[in-house]
Amino acid sequence: MLNPAQHASECLIGGDVDDFARVHVGQPTPPFVSNLVTRVETIGTGAQRVPITVNFSERDNAWVCSPYTAYCAYAIDEARRLMPSLVSYPLTQLCRLAGAGLRRADIDRAVTINNWLLSTNLYTSLERDTLKQWIREARERWPDHAIWFRSLNDAWTPDWIAALREEGALLVPSRQVYLYSDIPRLARRQPNLKVDLRLLERTPLRQCEIRESDYARIEQLYAMLYLQKYSRLNPAYRATFMESWHRAGLLRLTGFRDSTGTLQAVVGTFERAGVVTAPVVGYNTALPQKLGLYRLLMAAVLKYAADTGQRVNLSAGAAHFKRTRGGVPAIEYSAVLANHLPARRQRALRGLVWLTERIGVPLMTRLKL
Repeated sequence: MLNPAQHASECLIGGDVDDFARVHVGQPTPPFVSNLVTRVETIGTGAQRVPITVNFSERDNAWVCSPYTAYCAYAIDEARRLMPSLVSYPLTQLCRLAGAGLRRADIDRAVTINNWLLSTNLYTSLERDTLKQWIREARERWPDHAIWFRSLNDAWTPDWIAALREEGALLVPSRQVYLYSDIPRLARRQPNLKVDLRLLERTPLRQCEIRESDYARIEQLYAMLYLQKYSRLNPAYRATFMESWHRAGLLRLTGFRDSTGTLQAVVGTFERAGVVTAPVVGYNTALPQKLGLYRLLMAAVLKYAADTGQRVNLSAGAAHFKRTRGGVPAIEYSAVLANHLPARRQRALRGLVWLTERIGVPLMTRLKL
């Protein structure tokens, strides 16, 4: 097993800004993510560059670039899917009411720094001067935009949260994620994880490399799970995205084929600064549940992280599954800098903070979402 120090240079492969920029900067996003319209650029200089997305209140965008979708439309979807009607009905009405106000306040006029078009953005170690430079540049280039940082949590990015608070950012709770550290220890202590890791050896499917002809199938498998079973507000990654990211070394793809050679399950991992996340997960949802395809894919992610000495952020969703494999829940936040904007827009954001803190977080923790 590699230790984290030995693996540090490999981590740069997963989250290389230059590779990301070559794929996306100056290119339209719909050919890569069919339900996402955003302008992709970079901010900063040299080794301190990061990707950013710039939005001007485009409608019906995937939640990774749209605060309205993330906090209103997706919340309505989740409430209907996961909560009893006695809770979901008043919550959806509240989301609609809040959403109308947020629309009027141009909630989606946003620049999101360190945005990789993924559900989870990973952060390197904090450099205060670099952070200040990013904020200064964003304000100068887009003075009428709120500045967002997604995917922050008190467990793994407390320094980023503290620094952004000092810069005047509001913290908006977004979802509950599941974090895994010291996976070899978890594998010894968590019975469900032990069973899943054994499934990797006993599955009738064959773990395989990805071929040129597989990218369209990967798009299909991802859509079966994330768009058809969960929500069409998730980013709709296309075969072009899978191929471009895989070729650029941004996405590590692991597949499983049946006896006919048909790809039936796939997981794509992204890694940066010693953390692995899995933005692409897909499998044939029509196959029998006894095959344990989701268990198989998550076991593949955790085994890879254990073998390379990394931690794992498995994002939100499938909460009970992740808890029973040793995932530690953490509330994820977005930090929003808006003190340069008109008072009405600042009031709308403070209202969003109040709603998510008073209603969203208690529901997430009580219902173990």
